[in-house]
Amino acid sequence: MLGLTAKIQDPDLYSPLTLAFIGDSVYELLVRERLLSQGSRHAGELHRLAVAMVKASAQSAAYDLLEPVLEEKEAAVLKRGRNANGTHVPKNSSPADYRRATGVEALFGWLWLRGEEARINELFTMITENGDRLEEDGDAR
Repeated sequence: MLGLTAKIQDPDLYSPLTLAFIGDSVYELLVRERLLSQGSRHAGELHRLAVAMVKASAQSAAYDLLEPVLEEKEAAVLKRGRNANGTHVPKNSSPADYRRATGVEALFGWLWLRGEEARINELFTMITENGDRLEEDGDAR
């Protein structure tokens, strides 16, 4: 785990969008590590694969996988992130997918700030083990 140089307050005190801000980076790093673990590829291909895994539709599909297995407090963070009022929705995403993706990112950010790296890895493994389903769901959205 990367060391935190700034003093971090209780993760429960951060807004869902702040949690999603850090969670986006955590999720992206996990995706990049996973892609590198599969062997060397050209940078362009790595970028294309990473984008496919972090786009809102893929994270929205991950929401469906995570929701039934989360502990009560984790589920509350997921829903707080989903219900947060963001400023805009990217042009290649539906509002529903974007909101659910924000929930996933908020959850990963909250877990990261709590130092729960093992739980992050457990949930991310669950998502990636269902990667074929996520790609199909993401393309259908």
